[in-house]
Amino acid sequence: MLLDFAIGDPVYSAHPIRLMGRTLTFFEERLRAIHADGYGGGILLFALLTCTWAGGISGLALLIDRISHAAAIAVHVFFVYSFLALHDLFRHVWAMERAARRGDIEGARAAIGLLVGRDTARLDIAACRRAAIESLSENLSDGFISPLFWYGLAGLPGIAIFKIASTMDSMVGYKTPRYLQFGWCGARLDDVMNFVPARLTWLLLALIALFMPGCSAKKALAIGWRQHAILPGPNAGWGEAATAGAIQRKLIGPIWRNGALVTDVWLGDSGDAPAGQARDVRTASLLIGAAGVLAAIVVVLALM
Repeated sequence: MLLDFAIGDPVYSAHPIRLMGRTLTFFEERLRAIHADGYGGGILLFALLTCTWAGGISGLALLIDRISHAAAIAVHVFFVYSFLALHDLFRHVWAMERAARRGDIEGARAAIGLLVGRDTARLDIAACRRAAIESLSENLSDGFISPLFWYGLAGLPGIAIFKIASTMDSMVGYKTPRYLQFGWCGARLDDVMNFVPARLTWLLLALIALFMPGCSAKKALAIGWRQHAILPGPNAGWGEAATAGAIQRKLIGPIWRNGALVTDVWLGDSGDAPAGQARDVRTASLLIGAAGVLAAIVVVLALM
């Protein structure tokens, strides 16, 4: 966790998540070759990835432990560190904010385009900042608190299985003719494994807001409870709605995708101003960073 906070997650071709994605593609091609491309094929894909990755990583750590306990700890630390992703999210947000403060709208759009799937050409500086806050608050749960939660419950196999479900959801969990059935297993597993952590994220954000000047724990709890369902899916809305309430700013607003307006809904208290100032990004970053640190402390204490 300290490694992630300090240096983030370097991009390299042999990164475990990249290798996991390549393994998924390899198995998907083989399964489709034998026409196992329905619900059963998706379940079999999860089983194959679990045996390969959760089983392989755990077996490797146990095998190395027979030779050197210190080396086994190093392997263990490497994989847990590789499965956490919070620092890099902040890095993209800071890149956007630096561009925004220079008045560089194209730079801000390019930076935020690495985090969101909406059309960035229509975004002004305020909308880029809102998108950054939304991405931070959503990914706090599935990029950091969820893997920590499953590591705390089930160790190295637990965090590996969570990342398998997350990778399946991002690669095959689409409602398209090709993946509607084959990707069902990954999408539902991701929903199930994020269910509790998403709600814990809501509570953590409210708790941090209680001690942060300018933030409202009451609004974080109330907006999180009432408005989490505005976002699609059972989990994504908890962190975003709680953040909107905590920093007392409205989020989302008009969003275009592929040239079409997909929503113009606002998330947050109707009496609050829309987020879009530099101080809003700063407040949200402090709130979300502190929630991540608190989650890390809780997991460490629980394991102890």
